[in-house]
Amino acid sequence: MKKSRFTEEQIIGILQEVGAGMQVVEVTRKHGICAGTYYAWKSKYEGMTIPDVRRMKTLETENSQLKRIVANLTLEITAAKDMLSRKW
Repeated sequence: MKKSRFTEEQIIGILQEVGAGMQVVEVTRKHGICAGTYYAWKSKYEGMTIPDVRRMKTLETENSQLKRIVANLTLEITAAKDMLSRKW
């Protein structure tokens, strides 16, 4: 997936600018993003604070590590079952 130019903290700041009273068009022009990007960020990060975003990021990292572990263990179990099922 493509790396964003903006960090999560910057995204929260941009969303808060609109919440403070600026118009979406002004904010998107100021930061050089399109309206679609703004609304995608809004759907993902609306109502979150910076600590919430950091916690979400750590949970996503931990989740991906756990998925990798499960995939490796499943592969090992499948290989062991295959070896045990063979007739000698």
